Amino acid sequence: MTEKASVPGPRPGHGDAQRLVGVGLGARPAPSGLPADRADRDACQPGSTGSLDDLVHEIFDGHWDMIRGDLDGPLTFSWPDEEWDYEAAPEGREACEAARWEQFSAMLTTAGFPVPTTVRDLSELSLTWGLARREETPDGTRWSMPAALPGDLLPLDPELTERLDGIRWTMRTGPLLDTLIDHLVDDLGEPTKAVTSLDRLAAATGQDIDDVRLAVAELVKSGDARVRRGEEPADAERLEAHCRFRLVMDWEHFHEHRIQVSRGD
Repeated sequence: MTEKASVPGPRPGHGDAQRLVGVGLGARPAPSGLPADRADRDACQPGSTGSLDDLVHEIFDGHWDMIRGDLDGPLTFSWPDEEWDYEAAPEGREACEAARWEQFSAMLTTAGFPVPTTVRDLSELSLTWGLARREETPDGTRWSMPAALPGDLLPLDPELTERLDGIRWTMRTGPLLDTLIDHLVDDLGEPTKAVTSLDRLAAATGQDIDDVRLAVAELVKSGDARVRRGEEPADAERLEAHCRFRLVMDWEHFHEHRIQVSRGD
């Protein structure tokens, strides 16, 4: 089966915690922080007990090459063997890495936090920040994450704040947009035009009307669709639930600009 994936990631929630550590501090998730992300999230599942070392061994089954080392491996901001994007970062890997570390360290030091250098340090920092909790129980070490994440933890510059706001918005709207796209592709067969309404789309996708409105607005914003009422363009964000409108899709633009993810069932 081939699916369209507009953006990766679920809605913000428990699994968002470590993502905020990696993305929020370094403007990009550190690849060597992935075991901390995966282990902390899996550790917090109901019924899971054990140290992070035990959990990482269980999760990755000893295949440390997948994560570039163990919990005591160094943090980095790029995959060592990835092809470097000189258009995005013309200064090169070493200079870009050094700049990220300078930004990363300065924000933490200013806020009075230690600068982690290993994956284990990053997991400990998540405990300090309240992104995760750890307690000893008769069954072993128990991890948990709060129902609501803490607020701003670090002073961020305007550019990074804007970038993070974009990431959070994408994480919020991405799953909603994917559900709407699945309906348009799988159920309706990629129609060029569809006369519908928000309440009809909500019923067809199992989402609430406000979420469908967000998804339609994101389709329009990305250039994949236009919304019209009669012959006039309409504001997707101001559509009433019951009002019929024409969703005009640009599938050529859609397929050109969205990532295809193939998944075998």
